[in-house]
Amino acid sequence: MASPGHVDSLVTDSRLIEERRGQILRAAVKLFSQEGYYTTTIAQIAREAGVSIGLIYQYFGDKDDILFLSLKMVLETYEREIPLRLEGVKHPVDRLCTAIWAYCAIVDRLREATVLAYRSTNSLRADRRSLIKDEEIRSNRLLEGCLRECIDGGYMRAVNEYLLVYQYVMFCHAWALKYWAFQGKLSPAEYVSEGVKILVEPFLTSKGKAALATMRKNTGNFKHDKKRASRAKAK
Repeated sequence: MASPGHVDSLVTDSRLIEERRGQILRAAVKLFSQEGYYTTTIAQIAREAGVSIGLIYQYFGDKDDILFLSLKMVLETYEREIPLRLEGVKHPVDRLCTAIWAYCAIVDRLREATVLAYRSTNSLRADRRSLIKDEEIRSNRLLEGCLRECIDGGYMRAVNEYLLVYQYVMFCHAWALKYWAFQGKLSPAEYVSEGVKILVEPFLTSKGKAALATMRKNTGNFKHDKKRASRAKAK
């Protein structure tokens, strides 16, 4: 019996599977987030993706497969891209702010998929829902590790790490969930900057605040980070 995380494909070419599934998933995410999971049909997804219904069934067994891989894609993007943005970043405060910054950047790029995760995770089969929850916990550990480095280094006072990490995650997700309210009022850089004032700075020690001031100066208060962005893109 196949594992709950496995999605069968009648096509065996891995390159073609990745390409076609990506095309179909992008269409599905758009429709699921706009129309809802239950009301969206395979026929609508096929039309949006510019493919036939039959072709979709070559790469997916059913609509649950499509939803599962859509949600999995978002979480895997966090796990893949946040570490890339952290490469070469040494200071614990710098690493924590960069991780939050990177998380928000991914959410900004995947706004529809982020909204979908909130609306439709419970629509998955129970075994797959558990897998998505496990993926979320793994991605959260990226932020948790940065937070622990700040505390251990004396740059941040002791806090409930588990709870504060979820505040960071909810803050990042809110950029997508409430984009209608933030659009035109805050740029992504301004949003991150204000979030750091609320969710990072109050917990910093004096030397942690000094490190944050240096980071703000070096990044133009989160308005530029070309070196890191280029490195992440190149990989």
